[in-house]
Amino acid sequence: MKKWITHPKTEGRTSRQAHCDLPEGTYERELGKEGFFGPASHMYHTHMPTGWVDFEGPLQPRAFDTTKLEDHGNSPWQAAELMHNAHCRFRCWHSDGRMDHLVRNGDGDELLFIHSGAGDLYCDYGHMSFRDGDYIMLPRGTMWRIQSDHPVEMLLIEATNSSYMLPEKGLVGPHAIFDPAMLDTPEINDAFRAQQGEDEWKVVIKRRQQLSTMTYPFNPLDAVGWKGDLMPVKINWRDIRPLMSHRYHLPPSAHTTFVAHRFVVCTFVPRPFEMSEDALKVPFFHNNDDYDEVLFYHAGNFFSRDNIHPGMITLHPCGFTHGPHPKAMKNAFKPKADATEEVAVMLDTRDALEVTGDAEKVEFEEYVNSWKG
Repeated sequence: MKKWITHPKTEGRTSRQAHCDLPEGTYERELGKEGFFGPASHMYHTHMPTGWVDFEGPLQPRAFDTTKLEDHGNSPWQAAELMHNAHCRFRCWHSDGRMDHLVRNGDGDELLFIHSGAGDLYCDYGHMSFRDGDYIMLPRGTMWRIQSDHPVEMLLIEATNSSYMLPEKGLVGPHAIFDPAMLDTPEINDAFRAQQGEDEWKVVIKRRQQLSTMTYPFNPLDAVGWKGDLMPVKINWRDIRPLMSHRYHLPPSAHTTFVAHRFVVCTFVPRPFEMSEDALKVPFFHNNDDYDEVLFYHAGNFFSRDNIHPGMITLHPCGFTHGPHPKAMKNAFKPKADATEEVAVMLDTRDALEVTGDAEKVEFEEYVNSWKG
């Protein structure tokens, strides 16, 4: 049971409604707890909170360009690991599209996000096709492989020693954002039966970051049926219907897609801009003082960012004040278009992420300077 120390108060010139009707000539900054769910304060500044002229030290914002990764392979265990902590591992896999073996993650549930490519996934539960923009959640211990005639690029987000769940949707009910009935599941169909046989197959298992290999004289994906409520599921960003307010800029937490222990995965998809003239049209400046924030830019025009293209990743560490880039602030209340055009995957982790050497090889080191006014 939490009992926050709260004493709501107003001091000086403020807005009565957060993210709307800012005092003339000011910039709003939110200081919040629990990733937008806890108590918060709103500061009204005369200068942009990100208007530094120099920034030194490990807290600075960072960006990485996954399109420059050179590692390719036929196994997810060859994927470049970019960031990790005790509860999450964030990897980028440039697959050649064909796996000649099966894999199994013994460390946690695996979430795949297909950045580019299309093909077929075979697992214990059957067969499912996939395309760009799909999320595929594979429960811990699931045997699987992909098959495609072309390269496939994807994110792999491991919920280490944890499980993926759906977020609580509160007042809007369980069918908002996406109805659970939209989740696709594998089928034991002709394609699945056709790949069964007596040929030798290897299964490479990851457990505690170590690999073990089991060899079978047959294909172990030989199920004839299954029942229960534990299974892989698939949802595409095109099937997400985002929460919107025509008079208020909703926080990122409104776009939560999956939750696991000590981190969440959110999806930003195209939506109309807020219509009220006094409502912010861009993300508000904020101190996300309980979470590291990672954004993977999948497609479109990233209206609140500068020097960013699809395939890039940004990291805004816990404690770093951030929000829209200076160029985006020119359209804070009068957007250039009627709707956003971006698709992005956000990972918010309660524990600090360690950046790996593979990520540093493709770092865009000028990102911190792109915030200068």
